[in-house]
Amino acid sequence: MLTGGCHCGAVRYEAAQMPARHSLCHCIDCRRAAGAPLVGWAIFAEADVRISGDTAVYASSENTRRHFCPQCGTGLFYTNAAVFPGMIDVQTATLDDPDLVPPSEQIQLAERIGWIEHAHALPGFERYPSA
Repeated sequence: MLTGGCHCGAVRYEAAQMPARHSLCHCIDCRRAAGAPLVGWAIFAEADVRISGDTAVYASSENTRRHFCPQCGTGLFYTNAAVFPGMIDVQTATLDDPDLVPPSEQIQLAERIGWIEHAHALPGFERYPSA
């Protein structure tokens, strides 16, 4: 059982099965919606995901719906009935244990921010470095 939720805890979810795949998306729509250089999405059959709490929904395109917590603003789910009927994407950074679902691919590389390709080569710190 996979579990997760928003930052404030008002929305929680459970997934009964492992996802069909876990994609790291570099598209500009996901980046802008999340305010992040990429977004991890795990896609599930909607019947396998149980959501408790109410989400707000934003129609970011004709068929795309982005679901987020109306209390804290955390982005949680993505649905597109035209492209993924009966499926729901879950933002994997909202999983209680994201390590349980390693990514299987990167998508929308044509829109990737140039510097993200080499981010692994930057200096790293266990915590925020002192000034």
